[in-house]
Amino acid sequence: KCQDRLLKRIQLRDRSATSAELAQEWQQAGVSASARTMAWCQEGQQRSHFSPKKKTIRDRLIFYKKYGEWTAEDWGKVIFSDEASFRLFRASGKRLVRRRKGERYHQSCVMPTVKHPETIHVWGCFLSKGVGSLTILPKNTAMSKEWYQNTLQQQLLPTIQQQFGEEQCIFQHDGAPCHKAKVITKWLGDQNVEILGPWPGNSPDLNPIENLWSILKRRVDKQKPTNSDKLQEVIMKEWVAISQDLAQKLIESMTSRIAEVLKKKGQHCKY
Repeated sequence: KCQDRLLKRIQLRDRSATSAELAQEWQQAGVSASARTMAWCQEGQQRSHFSPKKKTIRDRLIFYKKYGEWTAEDWGKVIFSDEASFRLFRASGKRLVRRRKGERYHQSCVMPTVKHPETIHVWGCFLSKGVGSLTILPKNTAMSKEWYQNTLQQQLLPTIQQQFGEEQCIFQHDGAPCHKAKVITKWLGDQNVEILGPWPGNSPDLNPIENLWSILKRRVDKQKPTNSDKLQEVIMKEWVAISQDLAQKLIESMTSRIAEVLKKKGQHCKY
């Protein structure tokens, strides 16, 4: 019963996760289960799977109509932002190693694992000129509207001042509850920060920072940090090492992303 309750909580955290992904999280929580077992448990819990709602498709097409004519120069005025999670000894699927006979337990052939890997949550932003601020949430800190407003005050405003000065820019964030809070909308208005949107829900493919997170996570994994402090240190080090060229290419991809929205009639695209 305890394991079943745990599965329910994991499912609710990410409604679109596959059985394999859910099984991986379940295993990391100390439960031994395969993807097939996970699928069987889901059937037992009578979980249903749905295609993205028509509202999402409609909102994505509205977003296209508003920004479909924007050029790379227009997108260069946008600061993209998001939260991300980094896990110590992150397991991104099955990994293979090359070894010779008798090297099964050689140090270089063994991948470190823990049953309950520590997770670090970060907030970051970037633009065509390069990366902006990146901040790490203190332990046991909830992603609330109070935390978010403080983050914007301490991280976003200095980035805007440093990168744009008096020049007008636009801020992007998704529809997470703490982002949509009235107090946040009012605060951004008081700071004269223009918001890109309305941002369509369930659209990570439209946010180039998602690609940036993937690149950052791969770079962090290669450093093989062994504890939480080193993980935080590596995250910050690799973040500032991201080149302006990479940032600019990701921002310039927005014209193609928007075009794909129309081509796919509002469905999700390859990004």
